[in-house]
Amino acid sequence: MKFGVVVFPGSNCDSDCYHVIKDVINEHVEYIWHDYNEKLDFDCIILPGGFSYGDYLRAGAIARFSKVMSRIEEFAQNGGLVIGICNGFQILTESHLLPGALIRNKNLKFICSDQYVKVVNNKTPFTNLYNENEVINLPIAHGEGNYVVDETTLQEMIKNEQIVLQYCDKNGNINDDTNPNGSVLNIAGICNKEKNVFGLMPHPERSSEKLLGCEDGKRVFLSIINYLRSR
Repeated sequence: MKFGVVVFPGSNCDSDCYHVIKDVINEHVEYIWHDYNEKLDFDCIILPGGFSYGDYLRAGAIARFSKVMSRIEEFAQNGGLVIGICNGFQILTESHLLPGALIRNKNLKFICSDQYVKVVNNKTPFTNLYNENEVINLPIAHGEGNYVVDETTLQEMIKNEQIVLQYCDKNGNINDDTNPNGSVLNIAGICNKEKNVFGLMPHPERSSEKLLGCEDGKRVFLSIINYLRSR
């Protein structure tokens, strides 16, 4: 398996993702610079968290025009696996590889905390090793994680089972009290219709080792491996 981790000016979780792939799940991984403009020869591309281009204009708005994004769009359209974490999720919506947008948190403050999320769709390449409706603990760290989308598109997403993760409490309750940022339907992660592009605001790479206190996020990466090996 061959993973690629994209590095934008302002990325700060690229090394974390690289470490998890290389040292935790022991797979081949390479960094991909933002101005890379050749065909992508990888099994999975990771868009990491951080503050690409300083989050000027909007989070992910400038990164969307990096040369590598044209190649990633091509890669995704050909069925390649793409996962965007936090800022990576924002870039995927700005690139229209995923529907909707991420705006300022409802309290207008940066949030950094552990967060329970429910895996409401475990039939994706990124969640197949979780149980349906399993509650897991993943860290969040964002100022613009409030997911919004028009009602027509939202209904299509529900019909197509594109909602993958929802914010909840430890008992799996999904309501306003368990919503940290104001996201519609407590959405924490979504995929495209084809299920090969996945975006999530929580950080699975920060929850992939016992040393960090929790390994709930590790199965995101192991699910990718499981999917690729079963094809």
